[in-house]
Amino acid sequence: MDRAQVEEKMTELLVNELGIPKDKIAMGASFEADLEVDSLGVVELLMALEDTFGVTIPDEEAESIGTVGQAVDLVLEKLQS
Repeated sequence: MDRAQVEEKMTELLVNELGIPKDKIAMGASFEADLEVDSLGVVELLMALEDTFGVTIPDEEAESIGTVGQAVDLVLEKLQS
């Protein structure tokens, strides 16, 4: 799976799981400041990422995710390891 495919899946998850309008989603968008995702939303997103991509994201790594692009980077890193 390449970056474009992960970005597309990530956008689908944000729209379908968290109800974020697609036009607000950008790779540089902050979950908290730009997309208004609270801590529960982040947990829901992480669970959806793990289910969708078949990866495991430990809490300590999840805490470093601040933007959509960082989440994409982490998923790509997990897929390649």
